[in-house]
Amino acid sequence: MGRWSSKLVVNIGVVVLCWVVGTSAKAVVSTYNVVSLGGKGDGKTESSKGFLAAWAKACSSTNPAVVYVPPGRFLLKNVVFTGQCKNRAITFRIAGTLLAPSDYTILANSPNWISFQYVNGVTISGGILDGQGTSLWKCKNSPSTNCPTGATTLGISNSKNVKVLGVTSLNSQMFHIVINGCNNVKLQGVKVMAPGNSPNTDGIHVQLSTGVTILNTKIGTGDDCVSIGPGTANLWMENLACGPGHGISIGSLGKDAKEAGVQNVTLRTATFRGTQNGVRIKSWGRQSSGFARKIVFQQVTMVDVENPIVIDQKYCPRNEGCPGKVSGVRVSDVTYQDIRGTSATEVAVKFDCSAANPCNRIRLQDVKLSYNKKKKNNKDGIINTSAQASCSNAKGSASGIIQPSSCL
Repeated sequence: MGRWSSKLVVNIGVVVLCWVVGTSAKAVVSTYNVVSLGGKGDGKTESSKGFLAAWAKACSSTNPAVVYVPPGRFLLKNVVFTGQCKNRAITFRIAGTLLAPSDYTILANSPNWISFQYVNGVTISGGILDGQGTSLWKCKNSPSTNCPTGATTLGISNSKNVKVLGVTSLNSQMFHIVINGCNNVKLQGVKVMAPGNSPNTDGIHVQLSTGVTILNTKIGTGDDCVSIGPGTANLWMENLACGPGHGISIGSLGKDAKEAGVQNVTLRTATFRGTQNGVRIKSWGRQSSGFARKIVFQQVTMVDVENPIVIDQKYCPRNEGCPGKVSGVRVSDVTYQDIRGTSATEVAVKFDCSAANPCNRIRLQDVKLSYNKKKKNNKDGIINTSAQASCSNAKGSASGIIQPSSCL
């Protein structure tokens, strides 16, 4: 009995020692404050060196690390945070506001204002990213032809296991957030805000990436709320609010003759309010090896949306390079389920597909879209009109409540 109890005491001691060691290992986190390394939150002093110095220390740390941006307004030129890092747990914690230069010419040669490249296990948390794009939008909306393209606010490329949590992007010069060549990226609680007349300010753009998740996000901008480019696979979007903007667009696809396709895309629970489009698939009217397949749009509410449901395979801006040609992009296995609300135009459902590659296996399930506006009629005065559906080169099925009546 005595020997048994002494062994128990020894074993308990070992367990306690292991627990203490394990707890201590988990608790070791290195924090690097950008202010301590030269940054100034006065809204006037260019602070890139302080941010890059903090990143260099976090990236070279063998322990989990935090780059901390305290409250304040930090002016930054274009900054690039590059891996490979010695640890896979870096948090970029922003408690303040990051400001792009108000003079858009300073970023004229930079595709991104803030860029993360070749990183693994990075979390970008909180804060406001203010792209100060007003002056560039004014240039683009003027007759001037000397305006630069503009910089994306936050670019994440060739990276994996990245999280963007609770970040607000304001007034980007061009795209707000771009995910390019990445694997396993999660965006949650993100807010994107820009006026409806701000050109080319897509909210979130995904391309050549696998396993991207977008959750609980609000986007109001002057272009697509979410744009999905070639090479996107296994994209999950849930609980999104879009407006103003051009809706959620797969494409444009088929710009190049050889192009990666888009597959396994799901949108579940979303509201579009006053947008140009709702859920859209668009491809250039030209030959291409591209495709879009296994797409699901589910539990979507439309509020005065101009084109709630649309497939456009005759996309040809400025009629350059594609008039008279047909799209080579193959669109198939697209499901529209539980789509309800109001259309701002008479044609609420439009499938304008390629004559050479008709849309196949399009499924409508419980779609109810109304258009209750009135229009003048020469013979009978003012009459009520209802929503319409238009199909060209589209094949599929319809089930449940379907309004307007299916044209498939």
